[in-house]
Amino acid sequence: MFLIRQSKPDDLAIFIKLAKMVHFINLPPDKDVIADKIRWTRQSFRAVRKGEKLEDVSQAREVHNLGGAAGKSPLFMFTAQDAMTGNVVGTSALIAKMGSVGSPNVVFELNKKHFFSEDLQQGTTHVTAKLVLDESGPTEIGGLILGPTYRGHPSRVGKQLSLIRFHYIGLHRERFQDHVLAEMMAPVTPDGRNIFWEEFTRQFINLSYDEADKFCQKSREFMTSLLPHEEIYLTLLPAMARAGIAQVGHDTLPARAMLEKIGFKYNNRVDPFDGGPHLHATTDEIDMVRDTRAIEAQGGLQYKDAETMCFASSDQRDGGDGLFRAVLAPCKVDGDKVSICDQAMRVLEVSEGETIGFTPLPHERMFDPTAIDRNKKTNDKEKVSA
Repeated sequence: MFLIRQSKPDDLAIFIKLAKMVHFINLPPDKDVIADKIRWTRQSFRAVRKGEKLEDVSQAREVHNLGGAAGKSPLFMFTAQDAMTGNVVGTSALIAKMGSVGSPNVVFELNKKHFFSEDLQQGTTHVTAKLVLDESGPTEIGGLILGPTYRGHPSRVGKQLSLIRFHYIGLHRERFQDHVLAEMMAPVTPDGRNIFWEEFTRQFINLSYDEADKFCQKSREFMTSLLPHEEIYLTLLPAMARAGIAQVGHDTLPARAMLEKIGFKYNNRVDPFDGGPHLHATTDEIDMVRDTRAIEAQGGLQYKDAETMCFASSDQRDGGDGLFRAVLAPCKVDGDKVSICDQAMRVLEVSEGETIGFTPLPHERMFDPTAIDRNKKTNDKEKVSA
């Protein structure tokens, strides 16, 4: 079983290691940036727990390296931790509002233009890109990184890290926007280069992909000042650069498929850095958000008696500091009560009769987390003896 909890300062070292494995704007491999994000995460969770307005907290924040659109909005980082070993295996993030009036989210909108010659009796179709400064401020999900040894784990911990964000939005729906944005990562080369950046964006922003990525943590003004606002014919780009537009890397394909399955759609907008697709969803049309509620917890459930899977969560501990904890577990619902196994109760640190957050996941494949843990113990012993 895995505990999904809010991120803490103790996670810094492993987050840096994870960030070096990928190239994310939301989580660059920079110690100071990640440390500030974790501090800001702590304040954001605390504000929700205490019922404070997130806008007021944004104005009074004590972190200084979170510039750009994301820096003005509450940030919620989640950590996946093996409940048996305590090992941190991955992270994901949720930004309450990405962009606003005066601090837009910068995207390229793609359109098709058709040309036809009557004399030649032939035509062409060209895709164009136009810079759009989006001030609508949707909630954004991002920053999902999973340690390579846990990819393909039977508990589907990567999927847990992704879905937990919708569980949290459902618990605190009034804190989030009416639309959710997912900026999907485009294909990159093994050394971290992106062909779209090299062949297009770098012609206007003379920085490396990593340098521009890092500077985004301070400000995004350079993007609106340096990128062309005129419509550009992407036909002029090399074939390799065009081929990667609106596509995702191999490791990101499952994440895109999962988001599209729950209602996210591509709307012809791509990231101006790497050409990766932007997916959008209406918040209240996401089943997980709509089905989340508070419910009374009961323990003692045996796996054979479970009816479905669910997310169960608690934020009642840590002296009211907003320590959020969640697990994916088999469950059985009876009216306004839900039964889960004793292991899940212990991991959540809740007692019989306490109120927890609850999201049913009827389409999730049932599995017994205690059996997985037992197998893991056996395998670990075998490794030691070998």
